[in-house]
Amino acid sequence: MDRIPIDIRHLQTLVALRDSGSVSKAATWLRLTQGALSHHIKSLEDFYGVPLFVRKSTPVAFTPAGRRLLETADKVIPILHQTTRDLVRLAKGATGTLRIAIECHTCFDWLMPAVDAFRARWPEVEVDLVSGYQSDPVGLLHRGDADLAIVSCNDGEAGVDYRPLFRYRMVGLVANDHPLAAKAYLDAEDFRHETLITYPVEEDALDVVHQLLRPAGITPTRRTTELTVAILMLVATRRGIAVLPRWAVQNYLQRQYVTAKPLTRDGLMSEIWAATLPASDSRPYIAEFVALIRETGAAALPDIELTK
Repeated sequence: MDRIPIDIRHLQTLVALRDSGSVSKAATWLRLTQGALSHHIKSLEDFYGVPLFVRKSTPVAFTPAGRRLLETADKVIPILHQTTRDLVRLAKGATGTLRIAIECHTCFDWLMPAVDAFRARWPEVEVDLVSGYQSDPVGLLHRGDADLAIVSCNDGEAGVDYRPLFRYRMVGLVANDHPLAAKAYLDAEDFRHETLITYPVEEDALDVVHQLLRPAGITPTRRTTELTVAILMLVATRRGIAVLPRWAVQNYLQRQYVTAKPLTRDGLMSEIWAATLPASDSRPYIAEFVALIRETGAAALPDIELTK
């Protein structure tokens, strides 16, 4: 039988290159040096005598040979993932826990569909949400009280693996009869004399504060409430204005309960990350849950971009 030089590392490398758009980002995704990643591809190119992608292209452009391998990767990698799950179940019964700590109040709209899809694939794994809003979910990982943390930024903390989920667009929310409703977009100055209605979180945890208002020297009065519907009620009765992800208020916008406006001419984007400890690598179902968040989020949420 002829030797087949292609292995799973080659396929994973090509997929990472395609999805990340660059050699450096792909190496980070795969936890390799750029040299090791380049070696994987070069060995395959040398064996077949054809290039797989165009060097120094941005984003990465693949040759016909590279695209053919990517077609194979998109078929083979899911099969291998399913095989891994089956073997884990055979070896260990796939029992385990997945305790999730969340930093945001609006995560449940997209988290629960991912949980439902996960339970269908890993019924033996017990899924649990760490109760309540967590101001320091990564700390729960270190204390052994959570297995996965959903966080709003990648702090680059040593000993923590951050996996990108997606970016999403924030919108300003005003009453339908508020003068700001006539503007094309809201800028920092529009918040100067308004009450900012938020969830009861630290000011530094609010993207609108550290991305937009603080750089402009604006510190608005704040009013807090736990419930999204309560925030919208206060906005609708002109008690203040709010900033939330579009997905969290989409149903209310369709009923014209309040008016949504972009923030700045270019829009204000926020990010969501999944944080785990390196020890989670021994439980493949955690990585699959992260992949399911991206998959279900892309299918259901408005105004999001998958983070590469």
